[in-house]
Amino acid sequence: MGSVSIMKAGFWPSFNNQALLAYNRTFSAGIDYQNRFNISELGIRTAGVVIPAGKTSVGIIYSHAGYSEFRREMTGIACGLNLLENIAGGVQVEYFSERASGEYQRKQSLTFEAGLSIRPSETITIGIHTFNPLPNSIRKAYLPSSLTAGLGIELNKALFAGAEAEMSSEDKLVLRTGFEYQTIENLWLRGGFSTENTSFSFGLGYLFKSLKLDLSFSTHEKLGLTSSASIVFKIR
Repeated sequence: MGSVSIMKAGFWPSFNNQALLAYNRTFSAGIDYQNRFNISELGIRTAGVVIPAGKTSVGIIYSHAGYSEFRREMTGIACGLNLLENIAGGVQVEYFSERASGEYQRKQSLTFEAGLSIRPSETITIGIHTFNPLPNSIRKAYLPSSLTAGLGIELNKALFAGAEAEMSSEDKLVLRTGFEYQTIENLWLRGGFSTENTSFSFGLGYLFKSLKLDLSFSTHEKLGLTSSASIVFKIR
């Protein structure tokens, strides 16, 4: 959906806006592989688990990218809970590691991200998310900071549309918009656009009992196509 992902509840969006963990009240686990520009060395592998725990839900995520000569890893633990009737909040603490062969040193960083989910009505959701709201002067390795705000609307039972804007310390303002349409009972079609690299995206999701399969594709104005596939399993 053009990477619109901070206002609609779901397994992977819960790690983009941790407040959405408050709406994931079933144990679930997922894996994802992103084939960036059809270059194996740039592939990103991600695994996550969501665990209900009393009035909150806890999320654990691990991501790996790279190859034998260079690799980046991220490990995070998150929680989200309802603060008020229509407001949820969440936070995630994460550790980043970057290693390269040869004489280059290993880089490590510890930071956090946090989000809010506000539902002014049954069909409208507002998402607010911040990543690394800390000055880089307190760490050795640089990490960008960002603030994202978005609005999602359920136009009817089958159609969802959303838009969000992101401001980052290392890039200009990025705008994203996307939609999800349920064509039949267990099949969803998705599409979107992001001003970052003038990227169009499309994909689909299919639910088979407790197993959800998702495929997506996004374009880059210079580097070509990125594909992604994920599997999420829920224990009801």
